[in-house]
Amino acid sequence: MNPVILELRNIQIKRGGMLVIDLPALSIETGEFLSLIGPNGTGKSTLLLALSCLLKPVRGSLLFHGREVRDNQAVIDYRRHIAMVFQEPLLFDTTVFDNVASGLKIRGISKKERTPLVEEYLERFGISHLAQRSARKLSGGEAQRTSLARAFATKPEVIFLDEPFSSLDPPTREGLINDLDLILKETRTTALMATHDQSEALRLSERIAVMKEGKIIQIGTPTQVMNHPADEFVASFVGVETILSGTVKENREGIIVVDIGGHTFEALGELRPGTGVTCCIRPEHITLARFPADSGSSARNALTGKIENIQPMGLFYKIQLDCGFYLVAYITRTSLEELSLKTGDQVIATFKATAVHVIRATA
Repeated sequence: MNPVILELRNIQIKRGGMLVIDLPALSIETGEFLSLIGPNGTGKSTLLLALSCLLKPVRGSLLFHGREVRDNQAVIDYRRHIAMVFQEPLLFDTTVFDNVASGLKIRGISKKERTPLVEEYLERFGISHLAQRSARKLSGGEAQRTSLARAFATKPEVIFLDEPFSSLDPPTREGLINDLDLILKETRTTALMATHDQSEALRLSERIAVMKEGKIIQIGTPTQVMNHPADEFVASFVGVETILSGTVKENREGIIVVDIGGHTFEALGELRPGTGVTCCIRPEHITLARFPADSGSSARNALTGKIENIQPMGLFYKIQLDCGFYLVAYITRTSLEELSLKTGDQVIATFKATAVHVIRATA
């Protein structure tokens, strides 16, 4: 475990007289990459503005290396150790070189000292050949690379990223994410990113915090959040397509039988019969087969279903099944063609008991 570099305690933020952030506690370790995910308007960007001291909370405290950032001098000192990158690059009307140098110049770094730093981060972000180009003549990806180079050239201990890739096309976004990931690992810079894109969060993060209405609903590793969501809101936001309400029918020494409207399947759990539950099954954990099912499968659950809909989703297809309840599976184009699946076909959907995440229903 690394030392805590940033800590929030009992933070409340109001905008327009309304409470938009209510956060009892949040700690970020040195060198960590934490992503804030959630729907638009849930407070992700507002929280980053508060963390960068661009927005003042009505209550609570921010600690940097264990020391509270309270008075004006403390804020000025703290800002020398952080940087922020926004969705829009916000570049000056000058050359790429001068834009990357601007943060260093503001900090009073001499030209002799800042030139090698600028050149280093122009190289790191692959824009050395653009050094003398006007910022007005940059593509979206080039402009965001310039913005990131400007931020990293100041050697921040913490960098805040507010939807930095959302306006970029997929190939440009992927290339920039790869470069950013490498630079973060090399520099061990602590990073917090606000995004609504799960793939970005999964690609970069050591932890993910899911936000809803100004609160953090769940925080954990990508695996924990994606496969063990805390509630239905988190489950639906992180891509769980099958969310079912049911009742525990039996408990067989750690294997529970869940009843969903007269249809049953097995899951791991220690709940008593009669307990209400919500079951979450990710679509990629379901396998489809023609009848009869492959007898060599180790999956405990094999449900007969009728294909209600087949929807192309780029590299895979989304299959909606009626198994007495709706079940959603993802399969590749190759699998779809090999199985010759079409709407109306009867198939067998198999999934392991471990693929079912069970949430005890609240009263």
